[in-house]
Amino acid sequence: MAQTFSNPVLWEDLADLDIIRVDDTYYYSASTMHYSPGAPVLRSYDLVNWEYIGHSVPTLDWSSKYDQANGANAYVKGIWASTLRYRPSNKLFYWLGCIEFGNTYIYTAPSASGPWVKKSTINTCYYDAGMLIDDNDTIYVAYGATQISVAQLSADGSASVKSQVVYSSDLYIEGSRMYKINGNYYIFVTKPANGQYVLKSTTGPFGPYTIKQLLLDIPTPIPSGGIPHQGGLVQTQNGNWYYMAFVDSYPGGRIPVLAPITWGSDGFPVLTTVNGRWGATYPLPLPAHPLGKHTGSDLFSGSALGPEWEWNHNPDKSKFTVNNGLTLSTVSVTEDLYAARNTLTHRILGPTSSGTIVLDYSNLKDGDRAGLALLRDVSAWIGVRNVGGAFRISFWSGLTMTSTWTTSSIGSETAGATISGGKVWLRIFADIQPAGTKKGTFYYSTDGINFTQLGSLTMITDWHFFMGYRYAIFNHATKALGGSVKVSSFTVDSPGRTTT
Repeated sequence: MAQTFSNPVLWEDLADLDIIRVDDTYYYSASTMHYSPGAPVLRSYDLVNWEYIGHSVPTLDWSSKYDQANGANAYVKGIWASTLRYRPSNKLFYWLGCIEFGNTYIYTAPSASGPWVKKSTINTCYYDAGMLIDDNDTIYVAYGATQISVAQLSADGSASVKSQVVYSSDLYIEGSRMYKINGNYYIFVTKPANGQYVLKSTTGPFGPYTIKQLLLDIPTPIPSGGIPHQGGLVQTQNGNWYYMAFVDSYPGGRIPVLAPITWGSDGFPVLTTVNGRWGATYPLPLPAHPLGKHTGSDLFSGSALGPEWEWNHNPDKSKFTVNNGLTLSTVSVTEDLYAARNTLTHRILGPTSSGTIVLDYSNLKDGDRAGLALLRDVSAWIGVRNVGGAFRISFWSGLTMTSTWTTSSIGSETAGATISGGKVWLRIFADIQPAGTKKGTFYYSTDGINFTQLGSLTMITDWHFFMGYRYAIFNHATKALGGSVKVSSFTVDSPGRTTT
């Protein structure tokens, strides 16, 4: 009997994906909005097991609001759907993305893991772009919404040579991915968030194109989740084709699902379904190639964070160190967690998991707050506060944002107790299944063995923030700078731990 895999291939928030193969290695790129570094790159050898290896955008340097300067922020701005390709002629990887409907930026690297550098700025927005590097090394970019355009770039990829509308749709479509297959040009587009369509040209990259529906309202493999859509196509080294889409699965975010593709006699792709559904399982595309687990402990060894970590906005790099533990010095004096710099985030592993940190809080100054949050536009945290020289374990809830991502409430302590000893274990258990409880529960321990629940949060499932909930480690001042904490480990367990 053939070995199978289950969808989702990775229950983590990795939306707006692009996927490519270089020789026998697969690479996956995703959007990250305001998180820094941006555009994570994952690697796989079998399309099912994935590991983080780097980021295409090392720092979000397009505006000071990405540093949360002068009270500004960039929530839900930054990196939206973007594109990743490999160019054999110069052996470089390319990432391209439009930022805030303004300029389009191109970053390149000799390896998918980096180092990535900003190569060029194009003074137009290639919205929801998909790059194609043609057989003759010409770079094309498909982009736009409803009106889909194709741009041809200069040989060095730094400027537009030509751009024209190639298809005007009666439907709202976006999320372009561009391919050349058997001499035909294809633009893969989505009707968010329930349909996928394919444009095909037999006469060249600028069309004319005809359109065909690939899927619409197909039953999802994720109970109570959304409909698989967007994403991209990839061909294995064995010649088989696959479609990696994502499913809206809030509160955890948008998660990747994989299905085989065949080709009809009309030259359009056909989705392989199971009883009319996107399959919950399919045969493995390739021999299984397990990689590092997404569970376990990070002891923050070495001198840099692992590629699975991203900051909420750009960090002040002078205010943290990694050296057998993570030391966070306060950067911001604020009552508002959403405005505090150097909050470090980690995707939540579904369907359920727990995140546990070991926190040395002995160097907190009066007014400082440090701990572990469930971070989104409705948030809560468990942590330690220095209140006039006395330490207090607090569960803090009611942190909320407006629909334009400004803080509407900084929240308040809803449970707490005095604490001593200088060291505490903080844990959040999260059920991020759309059909689950959607609850986060918050625990602490003074011995690492017995945990006490202090509070809970019902996570919201509204999509407008786009990014799903994350674990977030924070330390900020409310009175004066100078305090610090040390996190000696962060542990992910799945299906997750609670009181033991």
